[in-house]
Amino acid sequence: MAAGSLLLLLLLLLLPCLATASRSPPGCRIRITSKGLDLVKQEGLRFVEQELENITVSDLHGQEGQFHYNISQVKVLDLQLPFSELRFQPRQHLAFDINNASISLRFRRQLLYWFFYDIGSINASADGVHIHTVLRLAKDEVGRLKISNMTCNASIARMHAGFSGTLRKVYEFLSTFIVTGMRFLVSQQICPSLEHASLVLLNSLLDTVPVKNYVDDHIGIDYSLLQDPSVSLDTLDLDFKGMFFYRGRESQELENHAVEPVIKETERMVYVAFSEYFFDSAMHAYFQAGVLAIELEGEKVPKDLEVLLRATFFGTIFMLNPAVVDAPLRLVLQVSAPPRCVIKPSGTSVSVSAFLNISLVPAGRPAVQLSSMAMETKLSAKVFLQGKALRVQLDLRRFRIYSKQSALESLALFSLQAPLKTLLQLTIMPIINERTRKGVQIPLPEGMDFTREVVTNHAGFLTVGADLHFQKGLREVIEKYRAVPATPAAPTSPPAVPSAGPRQP
Repeated sequence: MAAGSLLLLLLLLLLPCLATASRSPPGCRIRITSKGLDLVKQEGLRFVEQELENITVSDLHGQEGQFHYNISQVKVLDLQLPFSELRFQPRQHLAFDINNASISLRFRRQLLYWFFYDIGSINASADGVHIHTVLRLAKDEVGRLKISNMTCNASIARMHAGFSGTLRKVYEFLSTFIVTGMRFLVSQQICPSLEHASLVLLNSLLDTVPVKNYVDDHIGIDYSLLQDPSVSLDTLDLDFKGMFFYRGRESQELENHAVEPVIKETERMVYVAFSEYFFDSAMHAYFQAGVLAIELEGEKVPKDLEVLLRATFFGTIFMLNPAVVDAPLRLVLQVSAPPRCVIKPSGTSVSVSAFLNISLVPAGRPAVQLSSMAMETKLSAKVFLQGKALRVQLDLRRFRIYSKQSALESLALFSLQAPLKTLLQLTIMPIINERTRKGVQIPLPEGMDFTREVVTNHAGFLTVGADLHFQKGLREVIEKYRAVPATPAAPTSPPAVPSAGPRQP
């Protein structure tokens, strides 16, 4: 009995550790710091002002003895929000406080006393307005960040009203009763207005953040959240899957064995970390799509290289049918395995293994293979952020060719080392960089961009620190997207099916 109790206790103690160990690390992690939250507060405060200016207050009507009154057509004239604070509240919340605010309003009044009927307006001022809201952040069923719940408390310390008209003295006599009713009605409408702004309008803004987004005709990226946001006193962390996928197999998962990104910096407004898995999954998806291949034939083969290749394989060509000797050359370069990315503090590199087939292609006849050689290359990768697009510039650093048949043949291929490297640098690398120039979008809401980006390499991951900039106001973006739900920015063409042969550049 004691042994069973001890075993149960150990299981309870180990359960959190086992759950953490089974969780897949994020391919992309975004951290928002207190500085970033301050910028969000400035834009959010303008949004709150716009919402409170549009509050609707029910009519106030009733009877006191022979007095019949009706207060209607409430309109907010001015808002003063001198003291506001938006802060992180562990573990999943944002707290927003407005203190000592004032609201200037105008009402339409109607009063009937015996046979006297009076119509006019009332200018009122609500002072000492205090609003406390707490927003709970969570991931929804598709992995998108959402405001899942909101709590709100609002109060008005004082309210003053100024009256005019023939029955001004009567209104002043009843002012205590009327003002108390108006204060109650106004305070009751603040929280419903902010609740609608948060759970409906702000969530429609979060709908503009892509979860699954198509990058091009071949691959897409999955930015679904792996878990609910993690909120500390100074930061908010969002863990995204950050996995690219081949569009022909969207449901296929690639296991993540990379190092989990760790963000320690807090100087910038936002930090985005990418692990090696993020880049490996992109290259794996392109490899599955069959696009990591290129073919050069005939006039596309540089003339100097063609002369050298014919001289190198002169013996083989000499033994061929004379009708084949002058046939155009074909070079087929195809990656043989998914490239791998390595991120170190000293830089980022990509290792690529490929094979190069060299053939003669006589018209109306089967191709005649002259050589099949293996290639190993190492590319340096410069990662940078432009707007919301993460881009990569590749440069050839190391290059080696060899024969899989014999060391003697590898020695014979040595003279091709420099010309083929030149071919890669001048012909192939520009094509690759043209394809990566578009980049991939970072999961930020519409209307927000990064500025002053700084990339820092670590062991197994890199971080991009940046500040935030609002290109559009919250209201502008919400009005644009609230009528039509956001959809992934997908190309109109269906996913390309990989073929057995290489693709033309």
